[in-house]
Amino acid sequence: MILHSKAFIFDLNGTMIDDMGYHIQAWHQILNYFGANLSYEEVKEQCYGKNDELLERIFPGKFSSKEMVSISIEKERRYQAEYRPRMKLISGLARLLEDTHSNNIKMAIGSAAIRFNIDFVLDGLNIRNYFSSIVSADDVTKSKPNPETYLKCADELQVLPKDCIVFEDSPKGVEAAANANMKAVVITTMSKQKEFRQYDNILTFINNYNKLGIESRIYL
Repeated sequence: MILHSKAFIFDLNGTMIDDMGYHIQAWHQILNYFGANLSYEEVKEQCYGKNDELLERIFPGKFSSKEMVSISIEKERRYQAEYRPRMKLISGLARLLEDTHSNNIKMAIGSAAIRFNIDFVLDGLNIRNYFSSIVSADDVTKSKPNPETYLKCADELQVLPKDCIVFEDSPKGVEAAANANMKAVVITTMSKQKEFRQYDNILTFINNYNKLGIESRIYL
């Protein structure tokens, strides 16, 4: 498929790197340590938004802000320790990033991850130079499916929302793109196509980036 857009906005976890299983496993361990008694699949359903939002959904009013920060740090420590030796871009993405950059198409990252985890990936894979805007959980007040993350990316790129394509792996992320008036490409690393049937802003489904290309002439 050939993509036409003035800007690409990438979610990070599960979209650029196939690491969501490591996040879910870390949360599964920690949440059940505190007595949540949740299955892996039940934890997977809760893995969206900011870390403190997730904790509040599972344990309403149980933890102070300071305690949630401490739990969040421990969760990220476990995730990074497990994922670091396996870190790599999803197949075909390195080529797409280089082609997009070479053709002067703007790129951003819009993620519910904290900046600590985004830096872990960007510096670990040496891809920071591709992105003109990086919006993390630390930079917004409302998480996906609220459109704030993606609207902030568009604003920082100085591109209209309708001229952006979002790359996502989760239904909540696609909903955030729809709420921002953006089209989406869905990569099915963690979710099945049937989980997105209610959204009409999806351009295509992919399982890697090998068959995606860009049309450069409209940007020159």
